[in-house]
Amino acid sequence: MSPSRTQKSVSRATAVIDQAARGADASAPSTVWGAVIAAAQDVCAEWPHTEHGATSAADVRVTVTALTECVRQACNGDATTFPALPPFVPVRRALELLRRAFLERAEAPDVRSVVDAGSVLDVIKAMERVQDALDDDAAHRFAARLSGEDAQQLVVEMAHDMRSPLGSILILAERLRYGSGGTLTPIQERQLGLVYSAAFGLSALAGDVIELARGGTTLMDQPPMPFLVSDVLQSIMDILRPMAEEKRLIVRCVGPEADLRVGYQAALNRVLLNLATNAIKFTNVGTVDVVCKQLDRSRVEFSVKDTGRGIPTHVMSNLFEAFRQRQITGDYAFSSAGLGLSICKKLIVAMGGELGVDTELEKGTRFHFVLDLPQGSRL
Repeated sequence: MSPSRTQKSVSRATAVIDQAARGADASAPSTVWGAVIAAAQDVCAEWPHTEHGATSAADVRVTVTALTECVRQACNGDATTFPALPPFVPVRRALELLRRAFLERAEAPDVRSVVDAGSVLDVIKAMERVQDALDDDAAHRFAARLSGEDAQQLVVEMAHDMRSPLGSILILAERLRYGSGGTLTPIQERQLGLVYSAAFGLSALAGDVIELARGGTTLMDQPPMPFLVSDVLQSIMDILRPMAEEKRLIVRCVGPEADLRVGYQAALNRVLLNLATNAIKFTNVGTVDVVCKQLDRSRVEFSVKDTGRGIPTHVMSNLFEAFRQRQITGDYAFSSAGLGLSICKKLIVAMGGELGVDTELEKGTRFHFVLDLPQGSRL
């Protein structure tokens, strides 16, 4: 059915519902379709009480009317076609309320005496087909958005939605770790540390998605400022330590001779944290070393070295890609490690450096880069 024909059908259904509401069709409740119409009118009338007035009565009426027409199509064996629906009405909820209201109407003595159970069952089955069509329609619309012009914005919105609850978990876990709920046992401290690290990892992943969608260098929107390298190392150690303890790894950080530097603290923090998190992820035995070595008065070499499994040759060609090709040609898998490395590379290049990698299978990997960070005179 074309959209214009669907809209006309919805208009006809609206007229029938309005007619039933005015009592013009007194015989409506005595037929199975009359019970559907009456049920639709019940949903429209009772929605503000059921949904706390979250949506306008007009939008609810349009949605319920469209669903009623779709049920009629399904009863007649026609393909179910949805018109454009108001964006703020929960359609599945409306269909469930319509089903319940219909069953209540069908159980009324004046309807049950003249309508056979088979007709009622046919309507219920039609509603189930409408539910299936709703699921398919939602899936198709979602897939269309993912492949459409606003796909990037959709991904960013999803990442933002992820970060909000994760931020609450991080705040709560941090408060508990520092004694706001009372003294913790060693086991509780370790468990809270793991909760914090896991939530931070997910939040960082969402942040990487947003960062990459915006070009990958928004952490450098502000001018370079004085900062302490030791503050950067301490902040990432607070996050890495519970993860390392869980895998029984040793994590060590070494700072440069001159601690006070001028540069992009947030960007450097993100790079070192991503590299060190990956190192822990792919290391089962041994150590992870974060080393900041002063080369001269202004240049500092940063490196993250692990004793993990190393990087296979076939991975090196797309190491910095968020989607990596699997063994099957044309088949790709998402790589959170690749996403983080992609952000690292962009940030390091923007800071004037170049990200290098040395790796050997079953012996470990070392990521390294050199930045020009002039020594600061004061904070």
